[in-house]
Amino acid sequence: MSNGPLPDIGTVSTATIDGLSIRYARSGTKEGIPILMTAPWPESIYAFHRVLPKLSVDHPIIAVDLPGYGRSQSRPEVMAPEAMGNFLVVLLAYFDVGRAHVVAPDVGTPAVLFAASKSPRLFESLAVGGGAMRAELAAGPLKDLIYSPPGALANIDGADQMKDYLAQAAKLTPAAIVADFRAASAGRRLEEAVQFVRSYISDLPRLEPQLPSIKTPTLIIAGKNDPIVPPTNGQFLADRLPTNRYLLLDAAHRIWEEAYSAYAEALTKWFGGEYRANG
Repeated sequence: MSNGPLPDIGTVSTATIDGLSIRYARSGTKEGIPILMTAPWPESIYAFHRVLPKLSVDHPIIAVDLPGYGRSQSRPEVMAPEAMGNFLVVLLAYFDVGRAHVVAPDVGTPAVLFAASKSPRLFESLAVGGGAMRAELAAGPLKDLIYSPPGALANIDGADQMKDYLAQAAKLTPAAIVADFRAASAGRRLEEAVQFVRSYISDLPRLEPQLPSIKTPTLIIAGKNDPIVPPTNGQFLADRLPTNRYLLLDAAHRIWEEAYSAYAEALTKWFGGEYRANG
């Protein structure tokens, strides 16, 4: 039985960036500072299907499946927060973007913070949150994955391993999108993706001392009932980033779906000019 069509999130394409096949969607206006949106794990660019229409009214949008996530190709050397941050700089250059706003929830959070610490001129403002800032601050199945040994998931179908997450997502998310999420973890893709969070153990201690130097205005936005990335992670950032606003929404981890109206409103106000008051 068909899951139906995927929703319209703009023009969906693939491009070879830094030798990897990367899926992305473009939408929005032709003028203005672009918003780069990195998809959360274990989801895809379609996670933003309720949020994109509001943001695209006033901004050019580039939504991206990061390497190893969604339907984008993986490579071991890029599957760590600092390396992914370096990839983001290459990605912006590919799209000829000299300055961008960024929405980077979940695994995108440490990656974009590494990028902003090294290349601050590329970023007008950031919206992050829902990403673990220390390995020990993660919880539930995420913490188990961080501390899992390399290769632990190599011989299982990753989509089956994520069945509980996908079943929960299906309560709010259309079936066609959940099928896209399932494909994102299928086969060995989950093992490849987990390399990234295993690298939290080595990379996050290097990120922490860089946080006070990141002057980019940053909206930290997360779910106050998040069972896998508790709000202590957002407070961790709020205590260290010099120009930030910390906003907790009435949701668990998937704020882009569980609290999409409040999430979209907060992002719209932030990129509409609110970030300047935090600059």
